[in-house]
Amino acid sequence: MRFFNTTGPCNPIDHYMLPATARLDVLDIARLLRQKAYFVLHAPRQTGKTTAMLELARELIASGEYISVLVSMEVGAGFPNDVGAAEDAILDNWRQSIRVQVPKELHPSLWKTGASAGQRIADFLTEWSLEAERPLLIFIDEIDALQDDVLISVLRQLRSGFNMRPTAFPSSVALIGLRDVRDYKVKSGGSPHLNTPSPFNIAVRSFTLRNFTGEEIRALLGQHTIETGQLFTEVAQQRMIELTLGQPWLVNALAKVCVEELVQDVTKPIEVHHVNEAKERLILRRQTHLDQLTDKLREERVRHVIEPILAGQVLDAIPLDDRDYVTDLGLVRRLQGGSLAIANPIYGEVILRVLAGSAQDSMPVISPTWLNPDGTLNAENLLAAFLAFWRQHGQPLLRSAPYHEIAPHLVMMAFLHRVVNGNGRIEREYAIGSRRLDMC
Repeated sequence: MRFFNTTGPCNPIDHYMLPATARLDVLDIARLLRQKAYFVLHAPRQTGKTTAMLELARELIASGEYISVLVSMEVGAGFPNDVGAAEDAILDNWRQSIRVQVPKELHPSLWKTGASAGQRIADFLTEWSLEAERPLLIFIDEIDALQDDVLISVLRQLRSGFNMRPTAFPSSVALIGLRDVRDYKVKSGGSPHLNTPSPFNIAVRSFTLRNFTGEEIRALLGQHTIETGQLFTEVAQQRMIELTLGQPWLVNALAKVCVEELVQDVTKPIEVHHVNEAKERLILRRQTHLDQLTDKLREERVRHVIEPILAGQVLDAIPLDDRDYVTDLGLVRRLQGGSLAIANPIYGEVILRVLAGSAQDSMPVISPTWLNPDGTLNAENLLAAFLAFWRQHGQPLLRSAPYHEIAPHLVMMAFLHRVVNGNGRIEREYAIGSRRLDMC
């Protein structure tokens, strides 16, 4: 039986999945390949980049026109300042990928060439290109795992071989990662204002990968229904669309919790309250995907963008590069008209819970004086309890808040999280320029 996948690339044997290349600009990429162009594919983590490019590489090999392979740079991250060691680790990993993805008769005859450090990747690609009977296409995943000297060396090797393509270097190279090519300049020592030469200034186009549409989410959930008979009600599907806005990992993660934990009996449907409960479980678990995002909140470039959004302030003083960087990370999205918003309601909830966490953990025990005898909420008593709490504890908690501009918001929300205490939920809406955060 297939299942909803939240770890690593998808495959149609084990996982419910949509057509892998459906969200790629396949026609544009095909044109660039014919033009022997180099390009960039960037999108946030766990949106399907690796799955899509693996499938594209398979399709291109099957066409008989190219030798194509998806390789990774991730193992080189362990050697940020030792170029030779990083290259050796990378090439060993490439050998494994090539053996799995490429037919044996198309393999390179040499896996290592004995070149000096700083030339080994380029030399390997040159030797393989020279003997290959078809144009060579290299799709390089996890490029932004590399740092410092290794990143500079790899990008410059790719640039130096560009003029020798297609006979003595890959006909096309794609860099795949979180960030657009402009940020490689920053990471590899260039100016953040982009007025210095780029170590990869040969890229013709930059592509990204969109989220799922509502219809695609329904189609994905429908695969589970077809195979098991278990329905997702229309209201549950709509709630999933609203919470995730199509972010692929979140869609799969919510569905996985619903069918594997909350409603294991496939004769019973998934209702909207199951989706809400699944959301709470994901947030409380701080799974790796969400933890990686919230870890970025400590970065100054991220704080510059997230803080005014949460405070309802305008972003006119925030550098465009910082806004683009946080968009590339998937923390925010551009609305029609160009304004920024938190990427989806789940991320909005996670971000504020993380930021309010220190205040919430520092709070004393608060007696629930805001409940009527029948268990309903007494709004006047709630306000009085908050004012009493604020007078006694507000100033120390304000000083501990990580984002100064929204410290009062964070303290108030930490208090309200104690009020709902797992039996309710807080809904939030951010409005840039309104100087407020609307809450329910």
